[in-house]
Amino acid sequence: MASGSQRLEGRSRPKRKPQVQRNKDKLRLIPLGGLGEIGKNLTVFEYKEDIILVDCGLKFPDDAMFGIDIVLPDFNYILENQEKVKGVVITHGHEDHIGGLVYLLKKIDIPIYATKFTMGLIDKKLKEHGLLTKTTRIIVKPKDRIDIGGFNVEFIRVNHSIADAVGLCIKCAAATVVHTGDFKIDYHPIGGEIIDLQRFAKIGSQGVDLLMSDSTNVESAGFTPSESTVGPTLYNLFRGAKGRIIVTTFASNVHRLQQVIDAAVEYKRKVIICGRSMENVSEVAMDLGYLKVPVNVLVQLKDIKNYKDKELVIITTGSQGEPMAALGRMALGEHRHLTIKKEDMVIISASPVPGNEKMVSEVINKLVELGSDVIYGRFAEIHVSGHAKQEELKLMITLVKPKHFLPVHGESRMLMQHAELAVNVGMNKERTFIAENGNILEIDKRSVQIVGKTQAEPILVDGLGVGDIGNIVLNDRKRLSEDGLFIVVCTMHKGKAISGPDIISRGFVYVRESEELINNAREEVKKALISCEEKGIIDWNSIKNVIRESLFKYLYEKTQRKPMILPILMEV
Repeated sequence: MASGSQRLEGRSRPKRKPQVQRNKDKLRLIPLGGLGEIGKNLTVFEYKEDIILVDCGLKFPDDAMFGIDIVLPDFNYILENQEKVKGVVITHGHEDHIGGLVYLLKKIDIPIYATKFTMGLIDKKLKEHGLLTKTTRIIVKPKDRIDIGGFNVEFIRVNHSIADAVGLCIKCAAATVVHTGDFKIDYHPIGGEIIDLQRFAKIGSQGVDLLMSDSTNVESAGFTPSESTVGPTLYNLFRGAKGRIIVTTFASNVHRLQQVIDAAVEYKRKVIICGRSMENVSEVAMDLGYLKVPVNVLVQLKDIKNYKDKELVIITTGSQGEPMAALGRMALGEHRHLTIKKEDMVIISASPVPGNEKMVSEVINKLVELGSDVIYGRFAEIHVSGHAKQEELKLMITLVKPKHFLPVHGESRMLMQHAELAVNVGMNKERTFIAENGNILEIDKRSVQIVGKTQAEPILVDGLGVGDIGNIVLNDRKRLSEDGLFIVVCTMHKGKAISGPDIISRGFVYVRESEELINNAREEVKKALISCEEKGIIDWNSIKNVIRESLFKYLYEKTQRKPMILPILMEV
């Protein structure tokens, strides 16, 4: 084994099946998402003839994925081995851990194991996709130990920015693996359910072959503050508010919603819940007893005119600046029921997810321009993270005392820093690993080795299409967004042009103000057609290529732009 953190360098070409000799006496672990990225968490655990999955999430597209709605993990390995798959175990109910489930369950029927609140959120998705009655769902509790095929899975309570989150201890005859899930260490959590550090320590004393730990906040020193620290800030803000209070946060953060509702009750305000995801999550949370709302506190948005502004708190979606979310539509003046007023206080009780900073900033600017008082992280302690910082991560490693360490749930720099953190608290460098999505790890009580790689390319979802958009289409969309489209239409008869060329420009130049450029472009096309006639070129693809090359050269010379050129030939 080489010195330093182990890594499989380079990117191998996608394979349908790993070209590696299988050692059935070892536990095989294959991350299909969540490494080198934030989101689409999915890990395969395989021992002999049994497979279990941990989480099945999605990721939201980055700026280069034009028109893409969501990104899924690659399910190929799972589908090729579906007869072995005994179930999927879910650590908590965030979209990056459950958002891909319905897409997998449409292809393969497997049981789901999750805690009560997590299962409530999953049930909403299953019902929406017509899968609720077709899917086996097993509700578990922290401290439960369940046999799934050749695995024993123990659920361990952790704190996170959503209720009912758990870590996992996964055992088989070959090895014991602890998976923290997303976690923080909160000594004063809302609801009083503290992370079960004693159980992590007990499992560590019995021997753990591999620890997989959340890396999201590894770049931040110290400890993550308790969720309960947000409450006093909210109370102070509510005390000074003279008009409506509009609060936006992550819909799944039930503990934050509870603190907002408690503050509203204290200051005798009614609460309106606004936005589809906020309504769905709060409904599940209230039905299952995770969100406690006194009678007559909730009112409907349609009844807003029946109350004075100083009597209202509106909890809304849009904490990430999404233009179609409720707060985004308010900022644009496009919400059907809510218009921002100068007396409004808008509290953004969330931090931007990496990549969303610009959208959040734009919403804040628009709200300020409308005259509202906007409170966000720079000016008040109104949000705390749900992920462990460095000192908590060190404590987890120290308690579990793993033989080997694999940082997960983070971008590449985060994984590297987490591995270095583990070395700083006593881990051997040769026993820390930096893996990539698709890496195949084989584990036993003596060693962990990266032995190969399987296909783990992101699957893009665009509307109803799943996986039908690839790099070629994305590159075309990128070109269209940058330089536009230039369409040339010619009518042909027996290989000769008899009409046209007609030119249509979209996103390149405005035709009416570029007559000389368009007329000269027509002449270039005519020259290209004459050239084809003289050379006896009659194949339409060849003619199109000649037109494309001629136009490309001319347009770039005149404009220094590279529009997508689309020749259309019609036969009569």
